[in-house]
Amino acid sequence: MKYAIEFFDEDVQQAVLTWPAGINASFTRIALRMVEHGANLGLPYTKAMGGGLFEIRAKGQEGIGRAFFCTLVGQRIIILHGFIKKTDKTPKHELDIAKQRMKEIKHG
Repeated sequence: MKYAIEFFDEDVQQAVLTWPAGINASFTRIALRMVEHGANLGLPYTKAMGGGLFEIRAKGQEGIGRAFFCTLVGQRIIILHGFIKKTDKTPKHELDIAKQRMKEIKHG
C-alpha cells in the first residue's frame, strides 16, 4: 500500500527542497521509503517526538536536516516544518512551529 507525502504549504516545501545537496538526497531517500513502507521507519530514519509528531532525520556531508511530520487518515504524511540543525538539541521554537501546524491540520 502506497503512502502520499504532502507539505504543509509551499514555503515548507521550498525550504526542505532547497537544503544542501547531500542532506536533500538523504531526505529524498527516506521520503521514498516512507511512500513504500509507511511513516514508522524507526531510527535512524524517523523518530517519534510525542503526541503524534515525528521527525525525518536527514544527514549529509553538509550537516543534518530535520523535517517534522504527522500522519492523517488515508495514508497521508504531512511535512509540517523543516530546518537545518545547528546544535545537538532540537531548538524549542522549531518544535513549537511543527506542533502548532499539526494542531491546525488535525483540528482545523
